[in-house]
Amino acid sequence: MGESSSESFLKKYWEGYKEFWAERFPFTDIYSRFINREESLPPWSESDVGDFIASDPVHGPTLKIAREATKIALAGGAIGAVSTAGFAWKYSRSLHGAGLSFVAGAVFGWTFGQEIASHWYQLYRLDTMAAQVKFMEWWESKCQRRS
Repeated sequence: MGESSSESFLKKYWEGYKEFWAERFPFTDIYSRFINREESLPPWSESDVGDFIASDPVHGPTLKIAREATKIALAGGAIGAVSTAGFAWKYSRSLHGAGLSFVAGAVFGWTFGQEIASHWYQLYRLDTMAAQVKFMEWWESKCQRRS
């Protein structure tokens, strides 16, 4: 049985849709080989990341700075979550309102913290995605050597 014209149209439409978004979010293609593995990679530790940072003079410092920026974003998320939930609880005494404020504050705080860190560390000048991919490749080859 062949495809009907509507199935063909939908398939063509879907491929175009995927292509459109793949161009705007290239990380889906870049990280797919690490995500869609038969066997997932074992978890890494802080010392493993430190070993990579010390061993790679090009991508190591970039990864270190990106990890520092993540810590600032995490602090921003925590501050945003607690402060907005506290404010909502103080004025509404509504548990669901405070919960929603907690979640929204965490998202907004994380975003704001990430922007501050991005400008503070000038991440816009660095290719942090390439550093993360190099780390994943390094971790993958290190795990293959172990086994």
